Amino acid sequence: MARMSFLSFLLFCLTSVAHGNKANKHKPWIETEYQGIVMENDNTVLLNPPLFALDKDAPLHYAGEICGFKVHNGPGGSGSAQFEAVVLDRSTGEGLVRSKEPLDCESQKEHSFTIQAYDCGEGPDGTNSKKSHKATVHVRVNDVNEFSPVFVERRYEASVPEGRLFDRIVRVEAVDADCSPQYSQICFYDIITPNVPFTIDNDGNIKNTEPLDSKRQHVHSFWVTAFDCGKNRAQADAQVIVTVKPSCKPGWIGWTKRIEYTPGSGSIPLFPNLHLETCEETVWNIQATVELQTGHIGKGCDRDSYSDRSVRRLCGAVRGEVDLLPPPSPATNWTAALPTLPSSDSSLVFSFNGSTHVAVVPDSVASAVSGDHFTLQLWMRRGGASTQPPANQARGNRKEEETIICSTVKNDDSYSHYSLSVHGCRLSLFYWPDVSAARPVKFLWKLEQVCDSEWHHLSLSVQFPSVTLYVDGVTFDPALIHDNGAIPNPVPHQRLVIGACWGNFTIKSVLIHIYNIFSFWLIGKFVSGNVEPHSVVECLYACREGLDFGDLETLGSGMKVHVNPSQSVLVLEGDDIESFNRAVQQVTYRNSLRFATPGVRPLKLTTSLRCFSEENCLSLRQLEGYLVVLQPDAPQISLSGVGPHLARPAAEFEGLQGVPLFPELRIVCSLSHKVRAKQATELLTPLMSDAVAHTLDGCEVQPLGEELNPEREELLIDMEALKERGLDIINTTAYIAITGAESISVYEDVLRSIRYRLAKGSARFERRFRLSCSEMNGRYTSNELTLEVNFLHSLDSLYHPSHLLASQQQFLHPSHHTGELSGHTLPNPHRNSVVPGAATVIIMVCVGFLVVMVILGVFRIRSIHRRGEGARGGGKEGSNQWDDSALTIIVNPMETYENRMGIATDMEGECDDEEEVVDSPDDTSDDQRIIIKKEGRDSAPRRY
Repeated sequence: MARMSFLSFLLFCLTSVAHGNKANKHKPWIETEYQGIVMENDNTVLLNPPLFALDKDAPLHYAGEICGFKVHNGPGGSGSAQFEAVVLDRSTGEGLVRSKEPLDCESQKEHSFTIQAYDCGEGPDGTNSKKSHKATVHVRVNDVNEFSPVFVERRYEASVPEGRLFDRIVRVEAVDADCSPQYSQICFYDIITPNVPFTIDNDGNIKNTEPLDSKRQHVHSFWVTAFDCGKNRAQADAQVIVTVKPSCKPGWIGWTKRIEYTPGSGSIPLFPNLHLETCEETVWNIQATVELQTGHIGKGCDRDSYSDRSVRRLCGAVRGEVDLLPPPSPATNWTAALPTLPSSDSSLVFSFNGSTHVAVVPDSVASAVSGDHFTLQLWMRRGGASTQPPANQARGNRKEEETIICSTVKNDDSYSHYSLSVHGCRLSLFYWPDVSAARPVKFLWKLEQVCDSEWHHLSLSVQFPSVTLYVDGVTFDPALIHDNGAIPNPVPHQRLVIGACWGNFTIKSVLIHIYNIFSFWLIGKFVSGNVEPHSVVECLYACREGLDFGDLETLGSGMKVHVNPSQSVLVLEGDDIESFNRAVQQVTYRNSLRFATPGVRPLKLTTSLRCFSEENCLSLRQLEGYLVVLQPDAPQISLSGVGPHLARPAAEFEGLQGVPLFPELRIVCSLSHKVRAKQATELLTPLMSDAVAHTLDGCEVQPLGEELNPEREELLIDMEALKERGLDIINTTAYIAITGAESISVYEDVLRSIRYRLAKGSARFERRFRLSCSEMNGRYTSNELTLEVNFLHSLDSLYHPSHLLASQQQFLHPSHHTGELSGHTLPNPHRNSVVPGAATVIIMVCVGFLVVMVILGVFRIRSIHRRGEGARGGGKEGSNQWDDSALTIIVNPMETYENRMGIATDMEGECDDEEEVVDSPDDTSDDQRIIIKKEGRDSAPRRY
């Protein structure tokens, strides 16, 4: 380029010479574009090509010389303000471009501007000066390594589990402010702390060189530095802290295997400290199932411990129900042959096998549930393998349906038929409104509940043509089947069978033909003539314990909660681990029973995770634990207000209304519990709380000793009042039992109205009764209140021989001592008018013998006086004179009675003297007295 410029200059000179010395005719000439470089620490711009300006007027003086260059601003604003151009040689036109002040590469790396040359004109004053064209100049500012690397963070922290080698634990980063790639790039990092099990690469990635052990060293701390490519070290080093965590095992952390529940605590959280650890594994769906196993508690969970009939009353069920499976008794003997199974809640569980274990309900009971509006309710659990069918069934004609109940009832002039049966996992109701005319209708339900071997509550409400089925309180809609093929009409005979059905093979004899082979259990089958409301059905089934969720308003976004009807299974589903952990901690257990059934409830937690990578997704094991319901505070049912003795004249007991046995009865129920004493050294002190409102479900009055004799005595009770209050009564000669869930005040009124009546002339002197009450189906019982009834007879009535004989038979009882009469409350203010019968007999006998002895003594004394007078008159003594110097009359009026009855003591009037002296009313002389000596077994003297 320089050589070509020189040749051009020579050509220009030769041309000028050829034209001769003329005036300034030509413009200077420069290149059209220049590339320049300048260093940050220098202001001279090195141009390529060098800056030379040529003029064709050379070598003319002035006209052929270059006087200067002018800089013009470029597109980026660079120009005269930052750069200038100077002429180094006017004759050659050599020039130099330089910056007016130091340039900064970090602020602007490149500059662009234009430059223009001008000659000296035709004279020293530059007259007629000419300018060249404008040339573009591009200047690049070269960087100088003036900055050192700086770390983005002064401190880096990371946590890793122990026992593993990682490709990267943490990455450190440093930056350099220089503008050029050579000096702005970080070429390498270095760990300046010696002897650490870590290494760092040129990109700042730190990894461990050996497995870390949290027990040996829980935290590692070291320093790192950085160098740029100009070998400048970082201004300040960075600190790295690595925390070693114990080995991470995916699963639930904070699981408590044993959970205790105190009855009356309401709801308690089951997992207050539980959280899920996924060990940094990314999951997009989490599902946890909490299962509370209560199948061993009664009928599947903790429910009211009252009898089924009492629960119906408490739930407000329709009255007038008929119990098709009552407890066996002389009046309900159709369940006597059914085998029963033990039940934890005192319910009577009947077992059916379809062949020998069936129940035929009497027609008198079946007729009470006729009609096309009724509700059938029962508890059922189906299980056990099917046995072989009866031999009279053909192999190809085996019936697979298992009948629960089969009924044909008479409605006015027609018969209707229905049967409830199970086939596989299907429940079907076959209903025939009129066996002589209408076609049958079959209602079918497909239910898992009928084949899972668990207890379930079924309530079937028929309001034909509408049929509603409730299973565990949940409504299920049926599928209707109107075309059942060629089905023969049922036999128009009234029959109701449980556990089987009958065919039409022996119509004349109306025998039951069993064609069902199965095994199931039933508790309490009730049929009422009305349709039960849904609220009542829910109440009858409702569990008093179960799983629940604390507060649905705190449920995180994307979380779902589902609880089954029996509240034994709770399912949580979500996609965020933190929200899921908070939701799990809100799962609670509740038990609303005041006297919850104590015992163990197994608890399970099953977790399912779904990851983006299904192959490497975590699999968590099932957790098992148990909930322990502690023994509740036992209620104390106290019967009081009735004295141990009740004495009334026999005439009152013989009245038409009899005498109330418990007129002032008081029933109080309270809870006993323990509280911690104020001083730490004191023991727990049992306390009795205030009286609380309770519901009793039964009281019993039982005569002690021999049973009641219906011909001579009876217990009276107002049957109409019992019926109005919905209470049931069992009245036998051995006891009276009043049952039904009612308040204490109702039972007090009923028991106070019980009266005891005697038949006239019964001649009974005492009778004892025992009263006791219970609640929660006999789970808690009261104290036994014993009452002794004494019948007071008048003195006139005792002269009757039958009364005397009866009194002798009753004398043996220790309660007939006259000393006990002081504790009786007699209605007659004249206490001497009537006395207890046995004491009266003793006194009468003793007084009679005493009178006889006194009379004999008087006669003997008079006889002696007569003899004395005769002796004084006659002066002689006869040979038959009676020597009365030692007169002793030994009389034991009770000897015969004691020998017969075996009693030698406990008679009124006994004392410590060996002899008793009874003065004669006719003679007060000390020498003339009658001494009565007792010859009993203990020789204890008595005064009469």
